[in-house]
Amino acid sequence: MLQEFLCSKIHRATVTDANLNYVGSITIDEALMKASKIKEWQKVEILDVNNGERFQTYVIKGEANSGTICLNGAAARKVQPGDKVIIVSYGIFTPQEAENFKPTIVIVDDDNKIINH
Repeated sequence: MLQEFLCSKIHRATVTDANLNYVGSITIDEALMKASKIKEWQKVEILDVNNGERFQTYVIKGEANSGTICLNGAAARKVQPGDKVIIVSYGIFTPQEAENFKPTIVIVDDDNKIINH
């Protein structure tokens, strides 16, 4: 049986922008993407700590080391700049794969700079 597990997480990132007039997605600083092993076009779940919203979208690459966390399109209605969000990706594993798997956790400061991973 396959099971779904947390694969990676960017913990308590600060939303820097919400762009309603974009086609959709979340723009994430490329350095955060690399550290968290989240890929461009990958589906992620966004958990807004401030308002309790939980929704899914896909990732587009933002400028490296910019601190960008921008919700685009319809998702822009679910957040406000300054909100804290948790960005998570999941993977589907066999029991053997899951046995020794450890998710990648990236913790950031208020400016979306990595403080631990």
